[in-house]
Amino acid sequence: MRARLMVVVVLIDLVAAAISGAVIIHKARSATEVETAASLAVVEPLVAETLQALQDAPLPGLFRTLALRFQGLRHVRVTLLDAANQPAGTGPRHEGRRRAPGWFAALIAPPAQRHEVPLVLRGARIGTALVTAEPSDEIDEVWGYALALGLTGLSLSLAMLAILYVAFGRILSPLAQLAAGLTRLEQQDYGARVDRPDTRELAVIAARFNRLAEALGAARAANLRLHRRLLTAEEDERRRTALELHDEFGPCLFALEANSSSIARIATTLDEPARGRLTQRTDDIAAIVKRVQTINRALLNRLRPAGLGQVPLARCLELLVREAARHHPEIAVEGRFAPLKDGYGDLVDLTVYRCVQEGLTNALRHAGAERVSVAVAEEADGSVRLAVEDDGAGLGPDRGDDRTGGRGLAGMRERVEALGGRLALVPRVPGTALRIVLPAGPETPEEASQCPASSWSTTTRSCCAGPAGCWKTPAPRCARPRACAGATGRSCATGRTWR
Repeated sequence: MRARLMVVVVLIDLVAAAISGAVIIHKARSATEVETAASLAVVEPLVAETLQALQDAPLPGLFRTLALRFQGLRHVRVTLLDAANQPAGTGPRHEGRRRAPGWFAALIAPPAQRHEVPLVLRGARIGTALVTAEPSDEIDEVWGYALALGLTGLSLSLAMLAILYVAFGRILSPLAQLAAGLTRLEQQDYGARVDRPDTRELAVIAARFNRLAEALGAARAANLRLHRRLLTAEEDERRRTALELHDEFGPCLFALEANSSSIARIATTLDEPARGRLTQRTDDIAAIVKRVQTINRALLNRLRPAGLGQVPLARCLELLVREAARHHPEIAVEGRFAPLKDGYGDLVDLTVYRCVQEGLTNALRHAGAERVSVAVAEEADGSVRLAVEDDGAGLGPDRGDDRTGGRGLAGMRERVEALGGRLALVPRVPGTALRIVLPAGPETPEEASQCPASSWSTTTRSCCAGPAGCWKTPAPRCARPRACAGATGRSCATGRTWR
C-alpha cells in the first residue's frame, strides 16, 4: 500500500511539474515578447537623437558613433547600411556564457521581427538602420531561472518523497500488523492481537480487531468444550452399550448355545426319524448362535476397541495394523510406533485409535496403494503425532472416494479439533499422507482444576475421582479408585456394573 501511495504522490509531483513548466514557458514567452518590443521601440528615438546631435559630423564618424550607441542595447541587433545599401557598421551580437537548449529556445522565442529605420541627415537619406529582434540573451536568462527553479523543486520533491516514505511506513505499519493478524485469524489462530497505534482511527480498528479475536477465541473454546463433552458423552454411551451387549446379550447367547448342546445330547436317546430331525434343528440353532456371537464381537469392537485402556496404546495399534494386513494380504501394511506411554487419557487414546483405523480403511479401500505405513510418535512437548501414508493414486476430483470430503474425514477432523489438535490431508508423490497432531494431558483447564491432584492418574492422564472419571478410566489404570454413587456404569474399584 505504501508503494501505491508513493506512486500517487510521484504522479501528483509530475503533474504539478508539468503545469509549472507550462506556466513558466508561457510567462517567459510573454516577457520575452515585451522585452523585445521595448528594445525595438528604443532604436528609432536613439537614431533620431544621435543624428540631431551630430549634424556637422562626417559620415564615417557618424556611423561609428551610431554603432557605439547601439552597443548598449539588449534583445536587438542593429546593422547600419549606407546610401548604397552597403554595410557601414554592425552593433555587437551579445553571446551569453550560458546557452539554452534548442528545444527550450524554440518554446520561448517570439516570432522573428525585423524593422528598418531610415537615417536622414540635413534632409538627405544617408543610410538605413536594420533592426532585428535578438531574444537569445533573454532566453538564456529565463533558462537559468528555470533550471535553478527546477533543481530546487526536484530537491524539495525528493526530500518530500523520502519524508513521506518514512511517514507512510510509520502510519501504515498498524495496517500491516492488522493484515498479519487477519491472516492468523484465517488460520484459526485466535490468539492474534495487534498493538494500539498512535493514530486515533487506526487505534479504534485495532481495538475492535482485538475484541473480535477475543470473541472468536472464546467461541472456539466454547465449541471445543462442547465438542469434547459430546465426544465424552458419545464414548460413554458406546461404553455402556458395549457393556450391555457383553453382560446381557453375551450370556443369553451362551445360554442358547448350552441349551442347544443339551437338546442335542437328549436327541441321541431318541429313535429315528425324530433324532435326526431334532439333531438338524439343534445344529441350525448352534450355527445361528455362532453367527450372532460373531456379529456381537464385531459390534463390541466397533463400539469399544478391545483392550484399549487395559493394554498399552502401542500394543492396541499394532494389533489393529496386523488385523488390517491380514485382511489385505495383497498390500504391504506396516506400523512404526516409537516408544509411547501406556496411555494419554481416554479421549486421546480413542482418537488416536479411531484416526489410525479410519486412515487405514480409507487407504486400503480407496487409494489403490501397494504400500501403507502408519507411524505414531510422542513429541518433545508431550503431543502425539500420527501419520498414515500410502503410495496410491493420490487425491483428485475424479477419484470418487470420500477421503477429501466424506463422513470419515469429517468425523476425524471433529474429534481432532475437539481435543485442540490439527489434521491435514497432504498430497505426496506418489500417494497421500494423513497427518495429525494431538496435544496430550488434561483435556481442558477446567477438568484439570476440578480433578484433585491425588486422583489424577499420571499413567492414563485421567481423573478417577468422580462418576465421569470412573467412566473414563478402566479399572486396572485407576490411581485412586472409588465407588461412583448415583451413576450407572462400571466401577473403577470392582469392574462390576452398578445401578
